[in-house]
Amino acid sequence: MNLGTALRWTAERHPHRRAVGGLAPLTYAEWDDRTERQAHALHDLGAHEGSRAVFLTTGGEPLATLHLAAQKAGVTSIPLSTRLGADELAYCIADCAPAVVAVDELTHDVVVEALADYETRPALVWAGRPEDAPASVPAVGRVADGAPGSRVPVSPRAGDPSVMLYTSGTTGRPKGVPRTHGAEQQAALAHLVQTGHLPGGATLGVMPLFHTMGLRTLLASVMSAGTWVPQARFDADEAIELIRDEHVEMLYLVPTIYWALLETGRLSDVGPVRSVAYAGAAMTPTLARRLVDAVAPERFVNHYGSTEIYTFTIGPDNVGKPGCAGRAGLFSRIRLVDPDPAATPDQVVAPGERGQVIASMDSPEAFAGYWRRPDADARAIRDGWYYTNDLAVADEDGDLWVSGRVDDMINSGGENLYPEEIEHALAACPDLSEVVVAGSPHERWGQAVTAYVVGRPGDSPRETLDRVRRFAREGAGLPSLKRPKRYVVVESIPKSAVGKILRRRLTEHELTVLSDSEAGEQS
Repeated sequence: MNLGTALRWTAERHPHRRAVGGLAPLTYAEWDDRTERQAHALHDLGAHEGSRAVFLTTGGEPLATLHLAAQKAGVTSIPLSTRLGADELAYCIADCAPAVVAVDELTHDVVVEALADYETRPALVWAGRPEDAPASVPAVGRVADGAPGSRVPVSPRAGDPSVMLYTSGTTGRPKGVPRTHGAEQQAALAHLVQTGHLPGGATLGVMPLFHTMGLRTLLASVMSAGTWVPQARFDADEAIELIRDEHVEMLYLVPTIYWALLETGRLSDVGPVRSVAYAGAAMTPTLARRLVDAVAPERFVNHYGSTEIYTFTIGPDNVGKPGCAGRAGLFSRIRLVDPDPAATPDQVVAPGERGQVIASMDSPEAFAGYWRRPDADARAIRDGWYYTNDLAVADEDGDLWVSGRVDDMINSGGENLYPEEIEHALAACPDLSEVVVAGSPHERWGQAVTAYVVGRPGDSPRETLDRVRRFAREGAGLPSLKRPKRYVVVESIPKSAVGKILRRRLTEHELTVLSDSEAGEQS
C-alpha cells in the first residue's frame, strides 16, 4: 500500500471524523478531497509521477496537505527547513533537482536568492496566503486541480520513494535520506504500537515535517483516523491552549519543547495526556520527574532512532527508568560493538561495556542508502548494519542507556568521559535553565570537561557561575575526574530547528559568553 491510499481508506472508513484540528478544522472527507485536488495541481505544474518537489513553507495544515498530495501524485516530497540560508538551499535544490519548489511569505525571497545563479530553474509554486501570491508565481490552490472527487491516476508501490529528508549537515554537506512508502508506513505503524497512540485520538502536530518526528505524528494520525492538531510555529502558551481545547491525549516532542511547556506553569491544567513520548535528544531525570508530576501519563516513552532507520530502541518506562532507551523496537535489531570506527558487526562488546550502537538494515523502517552519496554510505553502512555513531551501555536488565556520540567523547588526562552523564548530574542544579557539556582544548589534560550553562532569569552571570561550581562539588555526586574544569555562562545554547543541541558549535565560538571561569582551573 502507498500513503495516498492509506489516507483514502481512512476517509472511506471515517468521512466525518475530525482529521485536522485547530482554527481551520477539516473532516477526513474534506482533507481527502483537498489533497486529491492538490495532487492534480502538482501534475499540472510539472511535478509528474517519479519527479521530486521541494516544499519550503512555514508548516501547519498547508504543508501537511502538500506532503499528502505528493504521496497521491507519485511525487517525492522534500520538505526543507525554513531556517536554511540561501547557500544551503542552493545546495539542496541542486542536489535533488526538483520539478517544483513551493514557497510562501516567509521563504519566497530566500528561494529566489538561492536560485539566482541557476540557468534552468525549477518552477516556483505559491503555497502561502492566496492574496499575497506574486503575479509571476502560480498558486497551487488556483491551478486546474481536477473535478471534485476525481482521483489522480497514479498508484505508487511500497518500494517507491515517498519523502526525502535532509540531515542537518552540521559536520559537512547535508545528506539526502530517501524513504519509501513502505518504510514510512511501517514506521508509522511501529509508532502507533510503541507509544500507545490511541485510534481516533488527538495529537499535537508541532514538530516540523522536515524532521522524521513531525512526519511520524502526521502519518500515525492518518493511519489511526485520529485528529492532527497543527501548530505551524511553536509557541508554548498557544500549544497549551491547543492541548486543552482539542483534548490532545498524545504528545511526541523533543525535550526542549517539554521544558517550554512546563515553564508556562499551565501544563498540569490541560486535562488528561495519556501518552507522552520524546525523541531527538536525551531527557534528564529532572525533566522526566517534572513531566510525571505535571500530567501523570499512562505511557511515558523514550523513542531512540534516526531519520535513516526510524526506530532503534524503545524505552517504555520513563517513569521507573527515566532516560533509559530500552530495547530494540518492534521491527528493529541492534548490537553494541567496539567504538573504533573500523569495527565490524561481529566485534560485540562484553556485557556492561560501552559500545557503538549499530542497527540492522533489514528493518522494514530502514532507508536503502543516502541520495547520491556513496561516500556517506561507505562510512555508515557495513555488512548490512547501520553505524549510528552513538555510544551506549546495556544494564543488567539488557536495557540500553545512550551516552552520547563517538565524536563527542572527551578524552581528559587519558580517561574517556561522556558528556551526557555529566550533564544529567549538573541538570539537577536548581540555579540552571540549561547545561551542555563538551570538551575544550587544554594544554595539560588534552581536553578539559567544559560546562556551558544558561542561568535562571534574574540571576547575574557571576552568581550562576559560582552556584553551578559549588553544586558540582557538593551536590552533583560527580567524582573529581568528571567535574568540569571550566564553566562558561552563555546567553543561550545553540540548537537546530527541531531543538537538537548543536554541541560542536559550543567550541566554535558561536556563542554570546556572559561569564567564563579560567581555563584549566581545578574544580
